[in-house]
Formats: sequence, structure tokens, C-alpha cells
Amino acid sequence: MRVSLKDVAEYAGVSIKTVSNVVNKYPHITPSTREKVQRAIDTLGYRPNLTARHLRKGRTGIIALAVPELGNPYFAELAGAVIDAAAAHDYTVLLDHTQGSRERELLVTQGFQAQVIDGLILNPLELETEDLAARTDSAPLVLIGERRYDLPHDHVAIDNIAAARAAVRHLLDLGRRRIAFLGARGDRPSQPSHLRLLGWQAELAARGVKADDGLVAPVDGWERADGAAAMAALLDAGERPDAVFAYNDLIAIGAMRVMSERGLRVPEDIAVVGFDDLTEGRYGAVTLTTVAPDKQAIARMAVESITGRLAGKDAGDGAATRQLQAGFTLVERESTRGRRPPG
Repeated sequence: MRVSLKDVAEYAGVSIKTVSNVVNKYPHITPSTREKVQRAIDTLGYRPNLTARHLRKGRTGIIALAVPELGNPYFAELAGAVIDAAAAHDYTVLLDHTQGSRERELLVTQGFQAQVIDGLILNPLELETEDLAARTDSAPLVLIGERRYDLPHDHVAIDNIAAARAAVRHLLDLGRRRIAFLGARGDRPSQPSHLRLLGWQAELAARGVKADDGLVAPVDGWERADGAAAMAALLDAGERPDAVFAYNDLIAIGAMRVMSERGLRVPEDIAVVGFDDLTEGRYGAVTLTTVAPDKQAIARMAVESITGRLAGKDAGDGAATRQLQAGFTLVERESTRGRRPPG
């Protein structure tokens, strides 16, 4: 039989209202009362009926998260962080992957599951400004990822140019000068690949190193095979770098495989820096130096944007939209620093 608020109240010797206040984290409860009620909750195994709680507010208790590809480890890790952040606000997350398709991205923004979700977190790749401007769904929308839009929606991202500059700066500080960029695309200026390329160019220029266009390797996708193909093409063209800055960890891992096959050592011959700090990069034969976006902060900011908008809407508060910036760190590992002696 399901334990009720009444059962907890009788066990703790307090009113049902007091139990409700403790469950809903009402601040004005004495520590002794809160402890007594919490002890009763733990003893009886009471679990709040979150569905009923949300329905009383005219909500479903569900946030949707739409990303380009759940098979990509970065998005899988980010989805896990969003699920954890949403759970802290008693929300469930509905996942969808758009495959980077404009049609799928339109579907999720134009009333996708409109009666089911309270808000949408979206990482768009192909949508244009006019696509999002035409959105009629009233559920709060927060954008994540590096694609920039001048629209009234909160946006959570990292500073891609600054992050790329940190990666290239690290390689320059190690004495590398022929630094290749793997991951160029014919993208719009607001796309992350273009922003990271700008960061590569800017840091080289700041240090007086000529940016060699022959060291910019285009890719067709974002997977390991794309990195392997780009690295092979670079070497086949006679453009051997002494360092590589890759658009993401998967491209870096693919490139490192080709280096190994060609008899090149990492980092002795070619130092490598990736981007995303995937778990896979920590356990290779050579661990990968990488730019680590703060995924937990991205997830937390996105979820709090949704819950804040919902609270503001209830209060009639039309808060201004925000550009929210999460941090990043450069994690140095063996692909640039080499193996450290034991002890």
C-alpha cells in the first residue's frame, strides 16, 4: 500500500500541512521539526506523487532534450547530466535525437509533443533564425551548443574561440609550430567548427606564427573515421604537422590511429589536443589532452532556465532572455605531455 502524507504526519506527530511543507522544501520550518518529519519519511519509505504535484500546477513534469546524435558520446554524457539536473527539480527528461536534420529540428520546435512537455532544451545544427522565429509553441525553449541566434530564447554555451585558443596556446608553449586544425567545415560563421578555427588562427597570430592553410584539414563528419581520413589526407599531401588540434575527441582519436599506423609517435612526433573530454580519451594507449567543457554546468543552466521561465510565467514575470556561458578547462594528458615516470 502506498504511504500517504497522512501516514507520515501521524507517525511524526505533526499536521499534514507540516509534512507537505517539508516535502516541498518550505524554508520556514524549525530544524527539529524538519528532522522529525524526514525521519518519518525515511522510516515509512514515503515517496512524493510528483505527477500529481505537477498536474496541480497545470504541468506534466517532463522536459524534452533534443540533440543531434545520442550515439555520439559527448551528447550521451550531456544527456546524463541534463537528466541529473532535471531530477533535482523533480522533472523527468524525454530524449530525442534529430540526426542534425533540419526537418527533425523543425519537428521538435513546432509543437513536438506540445501537450506532453513543459519545456524544451534544443541543440540545433541546421535551423535558421526564421525557423525559430516562427515557433508558436508557448513552452519555454532554451538553446544549447554553439550556434548563435538573435532571438528571445535563453542560450547556454561555452566560449569556443577562447577554448580553441587555450588548446593552441598549450601546444605553442610546448614549442610546437606546425599546428594542424582537423575539423574544418564549410559551415556558417556561427557554427562551432568555424569558431574553433577562428580560435586556432587568432592564437597563432598572437604568437607571431603564420597560419598555414595547408594544415587545415576538412572533415565530412564528426566521427573517428572522419579524423582518420583527414589525418591520412594531410600526411599524403606532404603536410606533416608537429601538432594537431582536433575539432573533437573522436576526430583526435581517429587521427592518432593513423599516426600509429604510419609509424609516428604521440606526442614525440606529433602532439594532439582534442575537445569534449570524452571518457574514451582517458583510457587509450596514449591518453588524450583535451578541452573539457563544463557539461554539468551546461546541463544545470539549461534546466534552471526552463524551471525559471516556468516560475516566471506563473508569476507574470517576463524576464529578459540571457546568453549563459559555461566554463571549460584544458586537461593535459599523455598526447601532449608524454608519459610521466612512475612515482
